[in-house]
Formats: sequence, C-alpha cells, structure tokens
Amino acid sequence: MFWEELAGHNGWENTTTEFKAALNRDDITGWLKTVAGFANADGGTLYIGVEDETHKLIGFDRKGADAERNYFNNQVNEHLSPRPALRIACLPYRVKEKERYILRVHVERSPVRPVILKYKGVPAIYMRRDGFTNGATYEEIIAMSIQSQPAQFDTLPASRTYRREEFRELLQFYRERNDGREYTDKALRSIGFHDAGGKLTNGAVLFADDYDGTKTLLQCSAFAGFTKGSDRIVTVNRFRGNILRSIRYACDFIAQRMNHTIIKAGDTRQNLDAYPARAVWEGIVNAIAHRDYFLDGTQIQVDMFRDRLEISSPGSFYLGAPIQKTYDLSSIISKRRNELICAVLVACNAMEAAGTGFDKIAEEYAAADSRHKPYILSASDHFTLVLPDLTYAGGTTMTDVKLIHLPVPHGTEHDDKVLAFCFHKAHKASEIADYLGLRDSTYFRRKVLQNLTDEAYLLASKDGRARYYRTNPAAVRRE
Repeated sequence: MFWEELAGHNGWENTTTEFKAALNRDDITGWLKTVAGFANADGGTLYIGVEDETHKLIGFDRKGADAERNYFNNQVNEHLSPRPALRIACLPYRVKEKERYILRVHVERSPVRPVILKYKGVPAIYMRRDGFTNGATYEEIIAMSIQSQPAQFDTLPASRTYRREEFRELLQFYRERNDGREYTDKALRSIGFHDAGGKLTNGAVLFADDYDGTKTLLQCSAFAGFTKGSDRIVTVNRFRGNILRSIRYACDFIAQRMNHTIIKAGDTRQNLDAYPARAVWEGIVNAIAHRDYFLDGTQIQVDMFRDRLEISSPGSFYLGAPIQKTYDLSSIISKRRNELICAVLVACNAMEAAGTGFDKIAEEYAAADSRHKPYILSASDHFTLVLPDLTYAGGTTMTDVKLIHLPVPHGTEHDDKVLAFCFHKAHKASEIADYLGLRDSTYFRRKVLQNLTDEAYLLASKDGRARYYRTNPAAVRRE
C-alpha cells in the first residue's frame, strides 16, 4: 500500500512535507533538523512510517506507534530549544485485516525563533527550503530574530494533556494557602494553564506531580569558608522535581544548615536565625519564578558561606534591567519573565501580584547594620541575591571591589584578594587565611601579610593581643 492510496491524492516532499520510514536512532540530527527547519520556516508536516522515495507505507503496529511517538517527543524535548508547537496524530490503515499506523507530526512555525538544535553540546540552526533542510544563513538568522514574537517559555504549548489527577501537589498547595478552597479547572484555564483542547503549556508541565526534568535543576551547597575556592566543602546536593518541591527543598536545605544564636533585647533574650524565614522564602520563589527557562544546561544555585547566603538564578534581569550591584532592593522594578508560573504562584499566595518580594526581604533586614544589608548582583547571564548571615558579627565582606595600585614588590598571587578583603574592614590574620583557604602559618604571615605591611599596602593595628590588618587607602583605591 502506498501513501497516495491512504491520502486520496498525489503527494511529494516539498517545503512543508517530508516522509520518513522510521526515526533513525543512529542519526538523530538527520530528522531533528527537519523538525527545527519546519519551525524556523513556515511550519510543515512530517509523516513517519512512509518511505521517502517510493511512498510505500511501512507503518507500525499499535505498540510500535506508541514507542515511536514517545521516542520522538523525548528527543525533541532534549535537543530542540525552544520546543516548537507540535500536533501528533496516528493515521490508521489496514493490511490483510491487520491495523497499522502512520504518525503524522504537524510542526507549527515557532513564535520564538530561531529554534536551535543542540546535539552533543553543539548548537545548530536549520531552515526548510524547497523540500530540503539545510543550515540557516546569517541573513536568515538575523531575520528570524527580528521577526520573532516576544514569547515566554512557560506560555508556549507543550505536548502533554491536562489531567487534574496529575497535579495533586499543586491543588493541595493551593488549598493550604487559600483557606481550604479548591483550585478549579476553570481558574486554571483562565490563566492559560492549558488551552481549550486541554493542551498544557510548558510552565504548567513544571508543576506536574511527576516532573523531574532538567528545567528545574537545583544545586544546594554549603561551604565552611568565605568562598567557593575553599577546600572545605560541607555538602553539595543536586535536586530536580516540580516547582513546588524545588521551593520546599531549597528552603529546607537552608533551614537545616543555618546558624542560630540568642541576643539580648533589653531585659529579655531573643532567638536569632542567620537568615529570616520570610527572606529565604521570597528569595527562593523569586529565583524560580524569574529564571530563564530557555537556558538549557543551567541550574539555580543556593550557596551557603560562613558569612552569607547566595541564591543565583539563570538569566539576567528581565527586560534590560541594569547590570550592577544594588543595595536598595525596593528600587528594583519587578518584571515577569514567566507569566504563567508567576500567575500560579500568585494564586497560591506564594508570591505577591504586585512583585513586592524584594521589599519584604528589605523589611526583614531593616534593623541590621550596614555590614548586614542584603543586595542583588546582576550580570549578563544570571542574577544573585545575597543575604548576610545575621549571626556572623563581621557581616559580609565586599570582596567584589576592583582595586587600582602599583605592583607590590616581592608580591604574591594572594595580594589582590587580601587587599579586597581588607578594603572595607580590618581583619585578623586567621580570618584572612580562612578567607583565602590557606593555613594560618608563619610563612603566610611573613610572606604575604608582613610584605604587604612593609610595603605600606596594608596598615596593621592592635586591639588587645589581636593584630588587625586593613588596606591602606593612600596606596590602594577603588577602580
């Protein structure tokens, strides 16, 4: 039997049609580039189970068709970004009274282009033209970028269909935070959780009970010292699960490992946590809600140091916020990168609709001194919230300052780090060695600290029996 008999008309491969006898497991890019090419051009249809030259129907039995469809979906999810909108249908036909199936995959033109095929770490961009798929030209890539519609990862359609029983954790989370009320299907539909046909969006899939993909990858680490360069790493845990489990995991990791102390307040004593629970919650929720989910191979980082907690999220601040260090958290204007994810968290009262999460963090640290003020570090590919440890008397050290000074005579590789560490606050030799990840040895004190002091880059002073070192502003200044 041939394709023309099934379709009822003549057919041939062209700009919007291609045939494959089966998905080649040994040459995945050979057919994935067709899908990407369709998505980058005007869309198209791929028929799987049809010989491309003769149009003879090869087909699959029911079990084989399901396996081929699942394999197709898995490879598209893993290697194409952003995932193009797809509609997969099984077309039945009969051969000697046995039912066989052809897979019809309709690929829509992607609203966010170019769609990138990434295989074995190598990215490539393809374009469909005149029945062939080839690498996109430079001019085509520029045109795609200009014409691309402003779309967000979480609002793009997924291949999965909504089933209420697969979102029990989300529904329970909503009940707990909304006085026992139910999150109705109508309410979910109204925010774009799924479309009229029941197809979920990418963001909705991240809330599914069984989600354990890499989009929500989380790495939580605890370091004994002040930097990642220290060889004293307490623990490194990696986690992936749905969004709600990720939030809980990160908050629990911090709560179980943070310091606690007791302070005197007038005639009473009060317990003091290193990091206020509300600040931690807002920081984790903000990182997950505003993460750039288009960036594959990335993860949210939760790093605990001796003096601070850092929560880093992939992607710069959304819509062109400046790259800088910001202490005034209230000045940061919240712009949603992921409308659907934010809408779900707002409905569950996990975050504020007005985007006041940073304000709440600032409120929790309102009584802290200048050394214990939280701040945001924004870069071109990530942003980091830094929460000082309120139980660490020294506060956070501004080690990110860039310094200008003449070369240090007989200097060492540690000089710049020492001068930056001591630029805003005097430190003892043991604290400096701890920060550098070195042993507080006689050699360290003589070769590094004494040399910097002798050459007038460091100023040494005594407080009781302790000796403190501070950077000399006459010899070193900020860039």
